[in-house]
Amino acid sequence: MSQHAKSDHPTDPLPSAAGTPSPADLKRWRQYLADERAEAAVYRDLAQNRSGEERSILLALAEAEGRHEAHWLRLLGGHAGKPRPASFRSQILGFLARHFGSVFVLALAQRAEGRSPYAEDPSATAAMAADEQIHEEVVRGLATRGRNRLAGTFRAAVFGANDGLVSNLSLVMGMAASGVGSQVVLLSGVAGLLAGALSMGAGEFISVRSQRELLAATRPTQITLAAAPSLDIEHNELLLVYLARGMSREAAEHRVKERMGMLSCDCDPSLSLHPESGEAPDQHEAVGTAWSAAASSFCFFASGAVVPILPFVFGLTGVAALVAACMLVGLALLVTGGIVGLLSGTSPASRGLRQLAIGLGAAAVTYLLGLAFGAAVT
Repeated sequence: MSQHAKSDHPTDPLPSAAGTPSPADLKRWRQYLADERAEAAVYRDLAQNRSGEERSILLALAEAEGRHEAHWLRLLGGHAGKPRPASFRSQILGFLARHFGSVFVLALAQRAEGRSPYAEDPSATAAMAADEQIHEEVVRGLATRGRNRLAGTFRAAVFGANDGLVSNLSLVMGMAASGVGSQVVLLSGVAGLLAGALSMGAGEFISVRSQRELLAATRPTQITLAAAPSLDIEHNELLLVYLARGMSREAAEHRVKERMGMLSCDCDPSLSLHPESGEAPDQHEAVGTAWSAAASSFCFFASGAVVPILPFVFGLTGVAALVAACMLVGLALLVTGGIVGLLSGTSPASRGLRQLAIGLGAAAVTYLLGLAFGAAVT
């Protein structure tokens, strides 16, 4: 960020590689220049959709990328030529930033900063390599805010959809392998969809309702304000209340004196805490309502569970229907796994393949069990 401005000042000595640049050097520097410009534009585009501190941080990142741009311009001198297009990755990032400006863009930007080649390139200064490492942590912090905001909804969406995909594909594969007709397989798939979605919805309703009840039971009441004036000054348990809430003994004794009207000394002001009415923020909003959570879980599970039965709905039978179901579910698993990878700042491909392997592996096991069960029955 701006703290590194002095390291990239135009009067800094140029790297030794700048003496007689080769065509390969010039090509690489031009690409760096294009990418720095694109990344600066991404941060400016993201800043347009932010306010306050986040906007200032993003604009500071854009300013830092501008300093890196100036470094490559100095190295190129008269060889800069016409502006080159940014890398495909940078172009995609710019498109997403202009049209969406979401946490997905920040997660991608985090990965881009983490893959900077400056640490191994002698043409880049040590300060530039350090900048990119710091930028990764800055973007990680910004992305974390967004991840925290959508954590609950994202968890329900991914878990619900994947449960629907994997469980219903396994059910369909097992039933088909047992030798029953396609109509029975379809009906089993529909039953699995409804049973699973209702179970997910009911489970989420109970979970969220219970969590809200626990939060309500945990939050301190205002009884100390009402009861304090009537307490026996010498014999009361008000100190125990504040100790049980986690205060240090010194702070608890200070608070008791405040409540009892016994405070007359000029004590440490840090011990005078804010009124209790503002101590504990309401956490219910973060948890959400039980009905909305139940409806979301029902819909997410159903959206995944419907995919394996689509081939049967459209009239396919036998092996063709099973192959089509596996292909559709595999594609959906790759997409959901890739989204998990994007949001977690890791490789979308590896996360997508992991989801695919787990889902198709479970389906293969139930298919083999269905074959064994069908053979045993016959």
